[in-house]
Amino acid sequence: MPRRYFWAAILGVMASLAFPAGAAEQVPAAIVRVEHPRPLPISRLDLPPEDLGLAGARLATADNNTTGGFLGQEFALSEHVAAPEGAVAALEAALADGALFVVTMADADTTLALADAAGERALILNALAPDDRLRGEDCRANVLHLAPSRAMLADALAQFLMVKRWSDWLLIEGSHPGDQLQAEAYRRAAAKFGARIVEERVFEDTGGARRTDSGHVQVQAQMPVFTQRAPEHHVLVAADENDVFASHLPYHTWDARPVAGSAGLMPVSWHPALEAWGGTQLQNRFERLAARPMRPKDYAAWMALRAVGEAATRTQATDLATLRDYMTGPEFGLGVFKGQSASFRPWDGQLRQPVLLAAGDVVVSVSPQDQFVHQVSPLDTLGTDQPETTCSRG
Repeated sequence: MPRRYFWAAILGVMASLAFPAGAAEQVPAAIVRVEHPRPLPISRLDLPPEDLGLAGARLATADNNTTGGFLGQEFALSEHVAAPEGAVAALEAALADGALFVVTMADADTTLALADAAGERALILNALAPDDRLRGEDCRANVLHLAPSRAMLADALAQFLMVKRWSDWLLIEGSHPGDQLQAEAYRRAAAKFGARIVEERVFEDTGGARRTDSGHVQVQAQMPVFTQRAPEHHVLVAADENDVFASHLPYHTWDARPVAGSAGLMPVSWHPALEAWGGTQLQNRFERLAARPMRPKDYAAWMALRAVGEAATRTQATDLATLRDYMTGPEFGLGVFKGQSASFRPWDGQLRQPVLLAAGDVVVSVSPQDQFVHQVSPLDTLGTDQPETTCSRG
């Protein structure tokens, strides 16, 4: 018998002896993934897998049950995929199944609709929407955020660029609303850390077949002309959440400058190349489960349900009120394989966590950078700090 199966059998016997069948207390959870229409990515390597996010939730549930078996706890997961108009119905189906914790993968407006529909019946765990308004003026008391905010991602990149003394930025933003919000996050980050945006340009999305041969030729011809005659700058920062143009910027700019933001050096919550801090262990377990690398959206869903599992383990409780209070309290800490324990900010429900800076197949750095300090936690140098918040979670 292979060793891994031997130990799995031993653990199973021990768990069954400690807690007879039927004695386990249920911790029901769900994931609701909303399929918002999006254009195809530029590269076929970026096509989303069918189990995106769902695989991360499945791994977290398996991880929770590994420990829960010894404590008489059983973690259950129901999965729901819906179009935007069916999102609330999918949530109601999850609640009807008994879910107390609901991981959501939806845009900002849909996330708010789901939170308002859930009310006090469930805790919403946002694993997708990066919008700062969800952590600010539109925050909800029943929502915690596992996905980094746009402000966190922009601050993570800005810190690294300032450590490199690349303080002069050429900012190029797309024409979609998400691109504009991301560009605004970079403007705030520049002001926060002392960078200078020497010029801003907007790349208009005119549609077309971006993945055809003619589309590539067209972009190759456009980019050098689009970026020429820019003021002197150290780095080009791209805000292109819809993947329209940024991937074509490296090696096509008029001036020989590094590209960062939505292409080149990118701030991300997770990267398949991360091996430090036990990351290889998480990567291997996920790849055995899903037969593919873990993506940031999988990672956010995994963190969401692992936070529930950690709270259940520490409190040895299974009810919503006890687990929610512990998750948002000062004693909570979650190991996220990035070198520091993660915890939720009490003022806006955001999970404070390190942000990776990745380029291609390598992780270049991790923010917060050592040069930036904070009176509470260096992680609070990323994103909206307590004195700046507009959130009222009462």
